[in-house]
Amino acid sequence: MLRWQRGWAGAAFLPVARRTMAGAPTVSHPELRSLLAAGRARLFDVRSREEAAAGTIPGALNIPVSELESALQMEPAAFQALYSAEKPKVEDENLVFFCQMGKRGFQATQLARGLGYTGARNYAGAYREWLEKEGQR
Repeated sequence: MLRWQRGWAGAAFLPVARRTMAGAPTVSHPELRSLLAAGRARLFDVRSREEAAAGTIPGALNIPVSELESALQMEPAAFQALYSAEKPKVEDENLVFFCQMGKRGFQATQLARGLGYTGARNYAGAYREWLEKEGQR
């Protein structure tokens, strides 16, 4: 859906794609399930270590949002040593960040995109939605 943005005087600028949470690209629960089933997404749980230890989406790598900027700027070998996982590449698609309710996932997505990770997306439904939907299966 397109909407028109207006400047301070009310003049219409170019239309922009509507995205939830002020411009962060998002992924829905059905899309996330499909991407995971196809092995086409990397999940990053940006909640605290304690929150992630209590339960997370299978396959997610826990990097608390407070560490994310430094983690994404590490050399690949240092990232591997610290997180026991391959560091994402800036050109990777479907780097999906999530938290408990959506806010930290949004912040993480914006941070990653600011560092050049153009494939960064936010699972806005977050872990709370995952539990609600997956608990019914």
